[in-house]
Amino acid sequence: MKIESKIGKAAYSDREIYAFITDFNNFKELIPAGKVSQWESTEEQCSFQVDPLGRTGLEIIEKTPSSLVKMASLRSYSNHQFTIWIQLKSLGEKDTRIRITIEPQVNKMLISMIKVPLKKFVDGLIDKIETFDFTG
Repeated sequence: MKIESKIGKAAYSDREIYAFITDFNNFKELIPAGKVSQWESTEEQCSFQVDPLGRTGLEIIEKTPSSLVKMASLRSYSNHQFTIWIQLKSLGEKDTRIRITIEPQVNKMLISMIKVPLKKFVDGLIDKIETFDFTG
């Protein structure tokens, strides 16, 4: 099952947003406050604490310049496996649409428990991206 965010709109080019989100050292600034703790990152990987799930990590597994960043959970950190896609679509020099999709690989019983929190999480990320200054 895939959980998709609403479609967001950012007043930055797809190139500016892509350059920012392909470096996990920047990515922590996009996480809504209070959602994660103990953040550690390199350009290609990050790990963090998410209560009540515990520690988890991500790595970038695929990049398509200015349009897609695909991440997957690091098996060494968690039994909870998932994939995240961030899609960018340029509608103009300072007009980019963004959608985030999470695909958790968990049993059907757990999906019913995590679907609403994950939807809130991806929509919260979109809210943050819409107001974020990517020129920093």
